[in-house]
Amino acid sequence: MPLIFEQQPRESARAYAAFKTYLDLGPQRSLAEVAQKLHKSVTMLGRWSAKFDWSARVQAHTAHLAELERVAIQGVAMEKAVEWHQTHEAIRREAWQEAEKTIAMVRKAREEWEKKGRIPGWEGMARMLELAFKLKQIASGMPTEIKEVNTNLHATIDVDWEIAIRKAYPVVLPDGHQQAKPAPTIVDAEEVKPTENKV
Repeated sequence: MPLIFEQQPRESARAYAAFKTYLDLGPQRSLAEVAQKLHKSVTMLGRWSAKFDWSARVQAHTAHLAELERVAIQGVAMEKAVEWHQTHEAIRREAWQEAEKTIAMVRKAREEWEKKGRIPGWEGMARMLELAFKLKQIASGMPTEIKEVNTNLHATIDVDWEIAIRKAYPVVLPDGHQQAKPAPTIVDAEEVKPTENKV
C-alpha cells in the first residue's frame, strides 16, 4: 500500500503530478502557483486538492522527512558511540596489560633481591605498584583518586574532674581497705552543639 503522499490507487497521473508540484513548492505553496506552472485551472486543482486531501498529504510528507532525519541522526550517533566504545575498550585493555606487566616486573625484581639476600629498593617498587594499580583502576572504570570527607565533630564537655576521678579510683586507706563509696550523685549534663567553623 502506498504512503499517503505517494500516488493513490484512484489518483490519475495528472492529478498526482499536480500534487507533486504543489508539494515541491515548499511552505509558500499555493494552488494559484501550481495552476500557473502546469497551465491548469485553479478550480480543477481545488477539486483534486479536496478529493485527495493535499493538506493532510503535505503534513504526512513533512512528518515522514522529519522521521527519516531523526533516524539518520540516531544512526550516526550510534555509530559514533560504538566507535568510541571500541576505542575506550582498546585503551582499557592496554592499560590492564601494562599494569599486569608492571606487577610482574616488581615481583621478579623482588624475587631476585630475595635470592641474593639484598634489601630491595622499596621506594621504586612502591612507585611501580602505585602506577600499576592506577592503570587497573583506569581500565576497570574505578576512580583513581579518593577524596577525603572530614566528618569530625567538635564538642566540649564540662565535667567536675575531681568527682569523676574519685569515682573511678577510690581512695585506699592505710590498712588496705577502700574508703566507703559515697552515694551516687546525679550530675547534670548539658548537650553542647558543635559550632560551625566559619572561614
